[in-house]
Amino acid sequence: MKKKEVSISYLEYGNISELPAAEKDLVEEAVAAASGAYAPYSHFMVGAALLLDDGTVIRGANVENAAFPSGSCAEKTALSYMVANYGTRRVMAIAIAAMTEDRMTEEPVPPCGNCRQMLVEEEQRSDSHIKVILAGSSAVYVLESSQALMPLSFTGSNLRK
Repeated sequence: MKKKEVSISYLEYGNISELPAAEKDLVEEAVAAASGAYAPYSHFMVGAALLLDDGTVIRGANVENAAFPSGSCAEKTALSYMVANYGTRRVMAIAIAAMTEDRMTEEPVPPCGNCRQMLVEEEQRSDSHIKVILAGSSAVYVLESSQALMPLSFTGSNLRK
């Protein structure tokens, strides 16, 4: 038997103002998307902003439903829109921000497992890394690839013999 470890590295900034301009702009797009979320049950509003390889920014927001499994996450909303409307483009980065009571959460909020899987799948499809920016009011985490959020992930290669 061998014991193995998996670790990730990421950059931590003290707040949004410390980010490089392009990343700060993308976070601001995610915050704007969060403010438009439909979250009447949890009051937990999440926004995502994708930066495509041609400079296009696509926003997504969570949309809740009384039948809870029927809702959509912000990341899934943005990625689905991108595939449907810009399918050949590559996602270079995603910024994610969450709000409660009209304030940004203090701590960065990571994507759920389903959204992590979608991000990894998009990296596989486009054969390029997606920078992940998780923004909170007291910290911002920047990961160079969504794969860091989901080590030992399931990919299409697992379906092949």
